[in-house]
Amino acid sequence: MTPAQVRYDTDGVHAVLADLDRPCYIVGDGGRVGAMNAPPVPGDGFTVLAAVAPQHPDRLGSAEFRHHHGVRYAYMTGAMAGGIACEDLVIAAARAGHLASFGAAGLPEARIDTALERLERSLGSDGVPYACNLIHSPMAPGQERACVDACLRHRVRCVEASAFVQLTPDLVRYRLAGLHRDPGPSGVRAEHRVVAKVSRPETAGLFLRPAPEELTAALVADGHVTAEQAALARTVPLADDITVEADSGGHTDRRPLAVLLPAVIRLRDRVAREHPATARVRVGAAGGIGTPEAVVAALALGAAYVVTGSVNQAATEAGTSPAVKRLLADAGLADCVMAPAADLFEQGVTVQVLARGTMFPGHAGRLYRLYRDHDSLAALPPAERRYLEQRVLRRPLEEVWRDTADYLAAHHPSWRERAERDAKFRMAMVFRWYLAMASRWAVTGEAGRKGDWQIWCGPAMGAFNAWTAGSALADPARRQVTAIAHHLLHGAAFHARVTRLRLAGVRFPAACAEYRLPAAGVTVRG
Repeated sequence: MTPAQVRYDTDGVHAVLADLDRPCYIVGDGGRVGAMNAPPVPGDGFTVLAAVAPQHPDRLGSAEFRHHHGVRYAYMTGAMAGGIACEDLVIAAARAGHLASFGAAGLPEARIDTALERLERSLGSDGVPYACNLIHSPMAPGQERACVDACLRHRVRCVEASAFVQLTPDLVRYRLAGLHRDPGPSGVRAEHRVVAKVSRPETAGLFLRPAPEELTAALVADGHVTAEQAALARTVPLADDITVEADSGGHTDRRPLAVLLPAVIRLRDRVAREHPATARVRVGAAGGIGTPEAVVAALALGAAYVVTGSVNQAATEAGTSPAVKRLLADAGLADCVMAPAADLFEQGVTVQVLARGTMFPGHAGRLYRLYRDHDSLAALPPAERRYLEQRVLRRPLEEVWRDTADYLAAHHPSWRERAERDAKFRMAMVFRWYLAMASRWAVTGEAGRKGDWQIWCGPAMGAFNAWTAGSALADPARRQVTAIAHHLLHGAAFHARVTRLRLAGVRFPAACAEYRLPAAGVTVRG
């Protein structure tokens, strides 16, 4: 190695660090510190101060995750409800080597069936892996059952199970229906993979253990699974992977990833002493993943893979309106708040949404306070009733109830009957109408209801916007889901090298220790 091949300038050192296919050597020659991609020759007068190996983005995270799911990257695009994680997004991400999950939650059965039929035809026929979201629906178990039926009918090999606070027969049915004897070391082949998204260790514990005997016995008795599959279920945990969801958009407990992820990993290791197969369960990270540094931090905490969500809602392929994507592109770190959730409104459960550019959080909060403080729509103070009809619902309460009653009669007749008897439940159903419609207005970009758009979003969106400011990815029209993934992963590989060198005592100028995105106007890779 000659002195001319050592890079001392900021751009030169950055170029050596950014050459991810080659090693990086930090060397000193008596007074200066430089970088090179090959080791110095003895006698050239250079001292190696630190070195890092090549760091390919497709080698980040768990090799077992990549092999098990048949993907190139330990990277998952999580399901965004209401079809926001739509077929186009799933197809693009899956074909690029990521595990992509279709956002089935909240969709009618016919829409889910159509989507899974397309994914089966576009991806399944080519052997490209993908997933479908299965959301816990305690108020409407029929929806969960219909989703599982559709997954089985269209040979979906992986589900992303979310919002489960208890195990249900249909979730267990999906898992067990794919169990078969295998001549390999484990003796079991699980053709139906489950990635469970959790935000509490106690929920993770449900998925780290085998399915409960009472549920498997009932499934056998009903003819949904065989006795052999029930016997095999005793030897495998319910999930293949556990995604620890920290401060995310939508349903979230907003717990810090640095606290929650290690706790779930330790729980996995404790449960494995009782159930050895649990040792193979991988633990991934979601929530707040919007920059390369966040990816590196999650992996450093022990995550086997990372899951992105909010940043993909701004992707060009996402099934939400262009106007919403523009709002998301302007979001800052502090532009997210908690608001009442439509699916668990009466229980006071909240979701994290975008506050910037919409009045939805305030309107939804007002609805919950009125529900909490009054026993019926008739008991609402006249001033509050006028405000609701003129500013929030923009329709007479009786008219909203008629539409709600018609919907319930067609989809949840028992709820309709209860609402006729129970005035407070009727009030909840009317208020739920607004919460449900607010998310639909956002997806469709209903201009007349812009002030009521419900946009699920976490702080990762603001972090992503700050990171991409001034670059090609600042333009919403250039935010393809594959481009987002490409630069998050390549940036993470770059920052992983920088982090290792810093831990070895190397200090870099800020200009050469930052992953450089394509400049505005430059073609974005993906």
